[in-house]
Amino acid sequence: MSTAGTPRVTAPEPWNRGPYAAAIGSSAGDLTLRDSEGWCLPLDVRRWSAPADAADRAVVERCSGRVLDIGCGAGRFVEALTRCGHRALGIDVCPTAVISTVCRGGAAVSRSVFEPLPEEGRWDTALLIDGNIGIGGNPRTLLGRVRELVHDRGLLIVETAPADVDERRRVRLHAGPQAAGPVFAWATVGARALERHARTCGWTVVEEWGGPSGERHFAALRPAA
Repeated sequence: MSTAGTPRVTAPEPWNRGPYAAAIGSSAGDLTLRDSEGWCLPLDVRRWSAPADAADRAVVERCSGRVLDIGCGAGRFVEALTRCGHRALGIDVCPTAVISTVCRGGAAVSRSVFEPLPEEGRWDTALLIDGNIGIGGNPRTLLGRVRELVHDRGLLIVETAPADVDERRRVRLHAGPQAAGPVFAWATVGARALERHARTCGWTVVEEWGGPSGERHFAALRPAA
């Protein structure tokens, strides 16, 4: 499929280096996304850097074939998928995340989802986990881009916000109380909002489930007929 009509979104600098890269490298860090109105989203770097947990394994069990992990972070999904026999590729704009994924036995490239990617239109499964539906700040743009990446019988698994929200914010990455870079766009999307956005982008929600603790929520989508 052609990507000629897809808007290109430049990855904000905080994801490329600095505190985020340091946190991925050390598997720890007090990182949050914050806006000017007091909204705050903690980034659970410790969990992201750990082995796949029960909620993650439930996602892995639903994956089929070749899997593209968008915003792979430290690489726990690529690691788990590879161990289960999947051909998996992680993409992340942070070189440290790519190194971490490779060190865990997976494959990864330093790339934005909005840049040209390997095997476009041929992936069996794509993942947007750990809030990555927020990438670029426009869920419909992102969902439309992912539709270009998977084939017509493919699968997309999205981790949604636990609350029924549909928000666009201008945020900064913070390390502790200190801002660590420029303002950029981010989105927070709950299950109902995801379903609305998906319908406009050629997707149909086919399954929803929660993690064992009830704190994490997921949806599986297929290309609309």
